[in-house]
Amino acid sequence: MSNVQFIEVTKAESGQKLLQFLERRLGHSVPKTAIMRWIRKGEVRVDKGRKKPFDRLLAGQVVRIPPHHVGEAREKEVSTRPLDIVYDRKNILAINKPAGLPSHGGEGQKDSVTARLRGLFADAEFTPSLCHRLDRDTSGLLLAASSYERLRELNDLFASGKVGKLYLAWVHRQWKEPGTVTLMDYMEKKGAKGEEKVHTGSGKQALAEVTCLDSRHERSLLAVKLLTGRTHQIRVQLASRKHPIIGDRKYGKKRDEGPLMLHCMSIVLPKLQLSLPPDWDSKWHVDKNMLKTAQDLL
Repeated sequence: MSNVQFIEVTKAESGQKLLQFLERRLGHSVPKTAIMRWIRKGEVRVDKGRKKPFDRLLAGQVVRIPPHHVGEAREKEVSTRPLDIVYDRKNILAINKPAGLPSHGGEGQKDSVTARLRGLFADAEFTPSLCHRLDRDTSGLLLAASSYERLRELNDLFASGKVGKLYLAWVHRQWKEPGTVTLMDYMEKKGAKGEEKVHTGSGKQALAEVTCLDSRHERSLLAVKLLTGRTHQIRVQLASRKHPIIGDRKYGKKRDEGPLMLHCMSIVLPKLQLSLPPDWDSKWHVDKNMLKTAQDLL
């Protein structure tokens, strides 16, 4: 049983809803239902007054947390493995995510970008939170916010489609379409649990623009500008057109070896453009002229 705690809201935490604030501070060691019950009964106080779960907090306010039992085995996963942070300014972090590392943890998954952020920023007032995600096997730029105010801002930008995202992909077969081509499909996930796959033909609209940078007999290098952000969108849209991404054993050729050749190269926010060329070996090297052509698409 812990004692009563009085916690001051920091500037980085300002703007959070009371329920979010308590969940973050307690690390999910206390069930959400218990926190809601505390608030409803008035055991949680903000500047000695009662608040509702979704009232927003301001920097400098003091939150009273009642005595409680710390739950077992409910702590979030933390990893001490390193992260390659390529940009850190104005409460925005840009992470160079390697292929094979999940963005978020899951059942039986101890290592992820979020787990590494918790380890790297264990003493931070606000643990940096991801604003979007990349598939486990996709490499490249991944953004996080190190204050709640910035997190809300970036989440709103991504949700409203005001973030430019450009990917590079090596695909099977020669791409014969000239110029920039718009891909439009309807996509949804189907299948038994653990065996789900995304299919075209129904569901939510998916839009992307594709420009070929290098076309050969057996493979092509494409620049893909995402206009929507659906699960496995690029992989599914290209595979459905007989150009699966090299290394995609889920939607492409199961006999493929090596990593998925899909990389998030550029992200454009209002007043900020970030770019990170892929770290591919010589066989898949992308020269400077191709990189410039791709960046100019944004």
